Amino acid sequence: MNNNLLQQVISTEGFVAANALAKALHITQNELADFTGLPRDSVSKKSRVNSRGTQARLRDTVDIINRVSEWSGGVGRAFAWFRSQPLPSFGDKTAEELVKEGRADVVKAYLARIAEGGYA
Repeated sequence: MNNNLLQQVISTEGFVAANALAKALHITQNELADFTGLPRDSVSKKSRVNSRGTQARLRDTVDIINRVSEWSGGVGRAFAWFRSQPLPSFGDKTAEELVKEGRADVVKAYLARIAEGGYA
């Protein structure tokens, strides 16, 4: 699988295609909704998947997985990290839990700090 998930899941209109993201991660759209903390309708109905809030959450998720895939060995491993790796800086919450809380920004800052040679 290509390590740049973003290129695979962006539609010609510039939106994250929820169905393509689910397919790339080998999960269902219902599972996509669950791990991003979005209502199921937000990832299955075109009128909702293109909303600003849904797109922001999906883009944050894709961005985090892309960043992690660079050092984890691919998208599959990055997705596993996203879902299961406790982050000590955040009370051992996972990236998935933080994204569900609307705190993707702290995960991205955490990853940027590590990329610059900082401590986890």
